Amino acid sequence: MNAFALEESWEVIRQVFPADLERIARQSGSWQRARKVANAETLLRLLLLHAAGLSLQHTALRARQQGLGRLSAVALFKRLRRSGPFLQQLAAQLLAQARRGAAPAPWPGGYRVRLIDSTTVKEPGLRGQCWRVHYSVGLPDLGCDHLELTDAKAGESFKRWAAAPNEVLVAGRAYASCEAVGALLDGGVKVVVRLNGRNFPLLTQDGQQAFALLGQLRQLQAGQVGDWALSFRFGERCWPIRLSAVRKSQTAAERARRKVRDEGRQVQAQTLELSEYVLVLSNLEPENWSATSVLELYRYCWQIERAFKRLKRLLKLGHLPKKDPDSARAWLQLKLLLALITEQLCERARFFAPWGYRLEP
Repeated sequence: MNAFALEESWEVIRQVFPADLERIARQSGSWQRARKVANAETLLRLLLLHAAGLSLQHTALRARQQGLGRLSAVALFKRLRRSGPFLQQLAAQLLAQARRGAAPAPWPGGYRVRLIDSTTVKEPGLRGQCWRVHYSVGLPDLGCDHLELTDAKAGESFKRWAAAPNEVLVAGRAYASCEAVGALLDGGVKVVVRLNGRNFPLLTQDGQQAFALLGQLRQLQAGQVGDWALSFRFGERCWPIRLSAVRKSQTAAERARRKVRDEGRQVQAQTLELSEYVLVLSNLEPENWSATSVLELYRYCWQIERAFKRLKRLLKLGHLPKKDPDSARAWLQLKLLLALITEQLCERARFFAPWGYRLEP
């Protein structure tokens, strides 16, 4: 690609970002002076070249060829180390744009549905540090609406998510904590989360005794859906909750039992039997959401798994080539920013065809 075409391509990408890049970079402390890098926009271009797959050495070479600056790989590495706050603020700006442009929710009750999950990435080598990316996407557009980068010790929990009363958070069993779910219910948030039987004991609707879970589940036939109004307790508080369940097919049940056995720990017979069912907790209104609708909504969770796979396969998020904690965090933030840019460009691409850029009024 010639230099003119590269400049045209950058102009399209530049439209995704806010106009005041200079101010954001200076306020974040990531860019203070124009030594070898003329401005914050040039710094961002160099960092994105590195994120797209060029090594630091090749990025420095490309910078000289394109007239973006004359700096060494070491100088670029130092810039990257300081760029984490700048990249984080840009990601927040893009997420805000995505929220403003989100389509109205088509779900019963007008709720905004969000899929919640996390994934880990690791630096190379036996002693490489692990990081965790906490990520959510909205339905039905599957656009990223929140991301956070932490070390791997920060577990998956609803506690780290801010949600509004008109939102439904959909998540896997790692998020099924009585304390966290109770707090969301107190805030009027709707929850759809897979049951973790060991950490989430269920009570009858009046809260007076334990719910005979397996006894009820055994009555379900394949393809039959069960739905129960129950409750759960944390400390002195008790909340109502709904359980929707379906028995898996024989093939799916055997696969689930095999997975439980392969975990390498001693498995209780009750745990093995529970793996034959999909059990989902929610506080969605039964008059608007049937048990089948709740289970179908939970099935969307696989979409966020696909989002993580795209990040790891297409953007190489799963391989972290930095050993320094500051540079590793900045590099991950850069990759996540690149993912957000890609989503924004895909959304805007329909306005570019057939001439390749947006016409200003």
